Amino acid sequence: MKRKSIVYVSALTFAFLLSSVPSTSYCAEKGKSFSPTDSEMLTPHSLPQPRINGPLVYGCRPGNPFLYRIPCQGERPITFSAKGLPKELKLDPSTGIIKGKTPAKGEYLVVIQAVNSKGKSKRVFKIVAGDRLALTPPMGYNHWYAHYDRITDKMMRDASDVMIKSGMADVGYQYVNIDDCWMNAPKNNDPLRVGPLRDEKGNIIPNQHFPDMKGLTDYIHSKGLKAGIYTSPGTLTCGGFTGAWQHEEQDARQFVAWGFDFLKYDWCSYGEIAGKDKSLEAYKKPYRQMGTILKSLDRDIVFNLCQYGMGGVWKWGGEVGGHCWRTSGDLGFELDRIFDVALKNSEHRQYSKPGEWNDPDYIQIGWIGNANKMGTPELTPMPAAMQYAYMSLWSLMAAPLIYSGDMSKLDEFTLNVLCNPEVIDVNQDPLGECALVIKHSEGNFLMLKNLADGSKAVSLFNRGKVTADLSVDWNELNIIGKQSVRDLWRQKDLGISDQKFSTQVPAQGVVMLKISKP
Repeated sequence: MKRKSIVYVSALTFAFLLSSVPSTSYCAEKGKSFSPTDSEMLTPHSLPQPRINGPLVYGCRPGNPFLYRIPCQGERPITFSAKGLPKELKLDPSTGIIKGKTPAKGEYLVVIQAVNSKGKSKRVFKIVAGDRLALTPPMGYNHWYAHYDRITDKMMRDASDVMIKSGMADVGYQYVNIDDCWMNAPKNNDPLRVGPLRDEKGNIIPNQHFPDMKGLTDYIHSKGLKAGIYTSPGTLTCGGFTGAWQHEEQDARQFVAWGFDFLKYDWCSYGEIAGKDKSLEAYKKPYRQMGTILKSLDRDIVFNLCQYGMGGVWKWGGEVGGHCWRTSGDLGFELDRIFDVALKNSEHRQYSKPGEWNDPDYIQIGWIGNANKMGTPELTPMPAAMQYAYMSLWSLMAAPLIYSGDMSKLDEFTLNVLCNPEVIDVNQDPLGECALVIKHSEGNFLMLKNLADGSKAVSLFNRGKVTADLSVDWNELNIIGKQSVRDLWRQKDLGISDQKFSTQVPAQGVVMLKISKP
């Protein structure tokens, strides 16, 4: 189901104060709050000594601007250093931000070290300068499911502040992406969003809530983060704002001049242009055009195809220059069906690989708006166990990890789900494999993902409404003998198992394991 063009309510008065939200507040349903118990908070607190996180491999194009903030947990201040860093790049030892120009085509092995008063951490980071981006699934934030057309420049700046302050950036989240409604519209209930669509030279005009797009991206980049933007190949976006039709290259060059690093390209009103032509080439045409344009520009821009799986996009999204593509309708209309959406997305696992990712839509936990009403954020009624299952599914599928809740209302529980570095390592594994689904029954299944180090990520899912005793047999995993088993959510070794592993799995929940040779 695609978004509808709707005239929304007046602009939201947005107040940012992360510290004003109690760190232990979490509601199972609206109006009920409690402090999570140990059994509900699965991810242990991070330790004071440094722990370098993030991808092991990073793609970039020679000669283009380079920006990377080393994700690292631990007590600040932390001092960073890097051996083997190309001469074109410089590391700020106090912030861990690497800047410069991408070096000549090739692979560069960099040994990153982080040191504080409690200890040190090392990690090998491979920079691949070539023609491919997004060698691991993109991670970040998108405003849509929280703020819809209430979004403002200040909200996006505040979101980047929260990404740093909350620790999300320390486990690998890096994109801060504006969705729809930053442009002018022909009509809208908010007069500050209505105005000329383009100037006399044809340049797209941001609405009055976005007075300085270059200033916005500069602010986001100053934190070592990256900025994303949105448009449509049609005349209007899904929300009824200015689209890129017949201004595709002009708009793309404008996005580069503003300094954006990510583009979401949403089908929307292009369907009216395509008309009755339902051919495969018709589905490809606008994306091939924009993909070709983006490759010609002097900036790395990750290209997200948002056309809801039409024409089997997973088969050709990479061919037209895409790095990730939606495989279905908006998940905002189907939050009660995350298991079904994930299982359907996993059917396309053969098309998942570094630089080309199947995207089942955003992570929507914490405070989110009702997609049917385009409403202001409310706390999700999704049970705690199901939220861990949600994050596990997306990590195992090698799906983009883009959070789309209200960043100003992040609480300890939501961060506990979003920020487990061992779970994220499964998502960011450089092999880039989408997990294989192995069904045990109508309500129970497991997912198997091979990892680059030779180990396996295995998760047991219980879709039922009561706790279930589930097992995984080594024959299902094509392994034999004794194996080490680690609980990734609890970051706890469970010992050595022979032939199979059994455990209790909570209702609508998951047990996520890493299985490897002792």
